[in-house]
Amino acid sequence: MNAIARELTGCFHCGLPLSDGPRWQARIGGVEQDMCCPGCAAAAQAIVDAGCADYYATRADFGARVEDRGAAELELFDEAGNTGKGGFSVEGIRCAACVWLIERRVAALPGVLDATLNVSTARLQVRWDPAGCRVSTILRALRAIGYTAYPYDARRHGEHLARERRTLFRQLFVAGLAMMQVMMYAVPVYMATDGTMDADMRALMGWASFLLTLPAVLYSARPFFANAWRDLRRGLPGMDVPVALGIGAAFAGSTVALLRGEGDLWFDSVTMFIFLLLGSRYLELDARRRAAAALAALQDALPASAQRLLDYPQGRATELVAASRLCAGDLVLVAPGAAVPADGVVVEGATEADLSLLSGESATRRIGPGDTLPGGAVNVAQAVVLRVTAAAGESTLAILMRLVEQAGQGKPAVSLWADRVAAWSVAALLLLAALVYVGWSFLDPVRALPATIAVLVVTCPCALSLATPTALAAATSSLLKRGVLAVSPHTLETLERATHVVFDKTGTLTLGRPRLRTTRVLGRLDTQACLRIAAALEAGNAHPLAEAIRAAAPTAVAAEGIDYVMGQGIAGSVDGVAYRLGSAAFVAPLAGRAPVLATPLDTPLDTGTVWLGRAGTWLACFDIADALRPEACELVRRFEQAGKTVVLLSGDATPAVASLARRAGIGRAVGGQLPHEKLAYVRRLQEEGAVVAMVGDGVNDAAVLRGADVSFAMGKGAALAQLHADGVLLGDSLAPLFDATDTARRMLRVIRQNLAWASAYNLLAIPAAASGLLNPWLSSIGMAASSAIVVLNALRLRK
Repeated sequence: MNAIARELTGCFHCGLPLSDGPRWQARIGGVEQDMCCPGCAAAAQAIVDAGCADYYATRADFGARVEDRGAAELELFDEAGNTGKGGFSVEGIRCAACVWLIERRVAALPGVLDATLNVSTARLQVRWDPAGCRVSTILRALRAIGYTAYPYDARRHGEHLARERRTLFRQLFVAGLAMMQVMMYAVPVYMATDGTMDADMRALMGWASFLLTLPAVLYSARPFFANAWRDLRRGLPGMDVPVALGIGAAFAGSTVALLRGEGDLWFDSVTMFIFLLLGSRYLELDARRRAAAALAALQDALPASAQRLLDYPQGRATELVAASRLCAGDLVLVAPGAAVPADGVVVEGATEADLSLLSGESATRRIGPGDTLPGGAVNVAQAVVLRVTAAAGESTLAILMRLVEQAGQGKPAVSLWADRVAAWSVAALLLLAALVYVGWSFLDPVRALPATIAVLVVTCPCALSLATPTALAAATSSLLKRGVLAVSPHTLETLERATHVVFDKTGTLTLGRPRLRTTRVLGRLDTQACLRIAAALEAGNAHPLAEAIRAAAPTAVAAEGIDYVMGQGIAGSVDGVAYRLGSAAFVAPLAGRAPVLATPLDTPLDTGTVWLGRAGTWLACFDIADALRPEACELVRRFEQAGKTVVLLSGDATPAVASLARRAGIGRAVGGQLPHEKLAYVRRLQEEGAVVAMVGDGVNDAAVLRGADVSFAMGKGAALAQLHADGVLLGDSLAPLFDATDTARRMLRVIRQNLAWASAYNLLAIPAAASGLLNPWLSSIGMAASSAIVVLNALRLRK
């Protein structure tokens, strides 16, 4: 390390002193180095990522601070990839006015196609034309209007939120301490109404309150003043402008009254306002941190390295490689307690896997040879050998992460409405405050300043701007933990309004895996012997019915002379005896005339019947069906109780579809539908005024999933990449679908409650403050309480 690095006591990148507040870091040469700001940290990380880390070992001077110059550093982000689509973390967002300004400024850049900012996660999603726009152009545009931004990274974003939370807590602590101390001096003054306190004592109490208020104004309220100044410089007043004006006016007015020895002192109101407002913002920040934690947990689930087997099966020697270097066909050893580095198939060993992060399942799943394991699952029992089927970047978890990131894009209609209202409410508030001051100046000049301060304080629009984002973030985060991913912004809003729920059959209402339901023994061999022979004949057959027989057989024996007759069955020998397995017509030439069963087969019409026979003897009849999901009947019943019409829409034969509908309790079933006919059916429902929710397998039903008002797909394995649905059921169960419906209903109820509360509060508080009925300290309690109520009400959705 050079002399600059050895003598460094400030920022590792620019050399400026480090603040006592939040600190940022970047890993350089394997060591975490302190930075003075996120701009320097981002620039340093980009230099390292671009392979230029030796810059810090050979430089003769410090780099320029990003906020001062930084053009070259910002262009380093372009080298990481200019793909035309990406996310950016934006710092300093406070209200809907910030959202409006950032979206409008970025959308106005040449080459930008779309820009959407999620205020709950402070994340900006941008689509641009790589030929006309670059990453550095977007970052420069954001910094030009006063917002620090950098390409989104879940871990770095989480670390920033944690630092911001710690800083905010310190400011909250100082404000709370100042408030309590000031109240100790203010209460005796309020109580001394009968002249028991002389002027000198009042002055002493006032000066003590002044000194104790200074730390709250100069330190705790510093973000309000800094953000207000930034908003005024850009010409668009945000939520912090009336807050800063209220604090500044109350403190200045109190100071003037203290110096003159006459007039009211509001130091207690100032400290209380700062404390309560910081408290509500702390709750908001905690909600944002929790929303970001889900994606960070997914990102941390994939291990950075893997144990790749070198000469399996001859030996067990391994080499440690980066998980990102794994390719399809590689064999890896997954130790107990380790996370699976990529999607694969178990080659050797049996274990149990924890899939809770991927599917929301709380119970572990038994895994053996031939079973698939998704990347990110945790091996909880014993070591297994895994053959990689997809690289780490295309694993189930990686695809899920991209879907989760996509889920934060866009806004539902109710959120767009709230943003539009809140964006203009600040300007209206400032105009109202000016009118109140002028009006009271004519009526009663003594009351002009208190009334104006009360209006500025009480009418803070943060409750309105927080009403929908916090509820949406809490609802989607809660559903993700239970195995439901809402990808589109309108998913939950439309699901709650759905009048019809349309299910596909195979793989949706059924398991998609035929299962042996019953075995009728017709000869002298018992059930286990018949299954063993049938499994031997089907050993090399990939047909779903063959897989069901093999799965039910205890053990298999060897078969010889296998002859597969397309569409009819299999002939072969086991222990020198010839057998046939298949349809009755195929087995009859060997076994003789088909037997007349004592009782008819009590099986649904969607089963497959497979017969087994040998020379002159019928041995068994296997009834195989694609089993109905265990939770299907209860799910249908709950949807119908909620007033929704349930429809079964399938391409299978009409009799089979009708039979399954009866078993599931579905009153309307339509079979024999090709993909374009399914879409036409859904569109007819929509023309009749129905709001249609479609549930399918996500691949075969792509057209109808896109055509429905809202759609959910069963997302498993690589099929996640082919989904065209608005939501994904991450596990192998339909049960979370009703959880999504219930959460959607609760979310919209909470949003309506929040909007109603914010609107009613402002309608009542504004006239009261303007008329002088509310003094500044009551206004501060009301404003902070309104924001806290909105956030706490939204956080109920996490339960």
